[in-house]
Amino acid sequence: MHRIARRLLLAVTLCVALAGGVVTESAPASAESNGGTRVMPLGDSITDGVGFPGGGGYRVGLWQRLAQNGYTTDFVGSGFNGPGNLGDHDHEGHSGWRIDQIDAGVVAWLRTYQPRTVLLHIGTNDITQDRDLGNAPARLASVVDKITSTSPQTDVFVATLIPVSFADAKVRAYNAAIPGIVSSRAAAGKRVHLVDMYRALTTADLADGVHPNATGYDKMAAAWFAALRAVPGSIGNPSGNPGTTGPVDTAAWYTLVNRNSGKAIDVYNLSTADGARITQWSRNGGTQQQWQFVSSGNGYYKLKSRLSGKVLDVTGRSTADGAAIQQWSDNNGANQQFSIQTIDGYVQLINRNSGKAVEVQGASTTDGGNIVQYSDWNGANQQWQLVRVG
Repeated sequence: MHRIARRLLLAVTLCVALAGGVVTESAPASAESNGGTRVMPLGDSITDGVGFPGGGGYRVGLWQRLAQNGYTTDFVGSGFNGPGNLGDHDHEGHSGWRIDQIDAGVVAWLRTYQPRTVLLHIGTNDITQDRDLGNAPARLASVVDKITSTSPQTDVFVATLIPVSFADAKVRAYNAAIPGIVSSRAAAGKRVHLVDMYRALTTADLADGVHPNATGYDKMAAAWFAALRAVPGSIGNPSGNPGTTGPVDTAAWYTLVNRNSGKAIDVYNLSTADGARITQWSRNGGTQQQWQFVSSGNGYYKLKSRLSGKVLDVTGRSTADGAAIQQWSDNNGANQQFSIQTIDGYVQLINRNSGKAVEVQGASTTDGGNIVQYSDWNGANQQWQLVRVG
């Protein structure tokens, strides 16, 4: 969870055709990050949950399905609402917003919240406002491209629009372009997936012709959940399997083994000094290769060396590619905090200060290869297996 203070959200009507409807306030229950896989629900008032008591919409049923099936999930975003049975109230749903407005904010949101997975349902306001509909698919493609270029490790689930009772032909025309947008990106190696949300609901599932009723929102939740489960790593592994994709056990010690080289993150020359180099080295079971994840809150962790008691640190708080990872006394700085992203049973460590990933420099496979930070491009030298050692 990335919001510390509770706040009120105004639940406003999505469509200008519905102007004059009642505007209500909802006081969300408090919730905290559980350190799980970071998922950003992204869109308009349907993501916000307009029409659902207390807000939340499909996020309520999705959260419950994830929890009941053993997945540990951290919803992220600048919005906050929903009832008490929603375990995490964060989201990036903006009532009344069109595609271009989401496009304008998406890069900043990605950099702030670093989601592992994005759930994108956007375009309804373009339909209801009759906003340049011929180019609406191109605007959607721009949003998808900004997500994949800003955060290549993120899985993007792009949903077709749910029905709109008074604009079905326009919805169908817009939706018809979405499979091509998704398939062309997937063919180019992007982590983009189609969710056929239109077929999941009918107009009987709408409360006001635009927003779902409770049954409709639950159908959306079921469709999102099925899509997520079909893509390994997008929501981690069930039952919180520490050492692979789920939330780590903060009482345990781990060796971090690079996917490319098979070597482990190591404090060079058994040093206990501030500023000591962090390298990769053949696995030897030594305490210089053992690390504990210490929660710093809001889904971030410090990695503490069993040998020295010091933590991984980006030298000089640098945001530059190639900046060295060292060990340093724990000062709780953002350059000492990392989020955990999951990919195919491996993790990436993304620095809170720079947004860059911990990697073996130059994809080296040699003992002594330097550990640095670099822009996240999803390479095997940026992926780590967590091996629990005690």
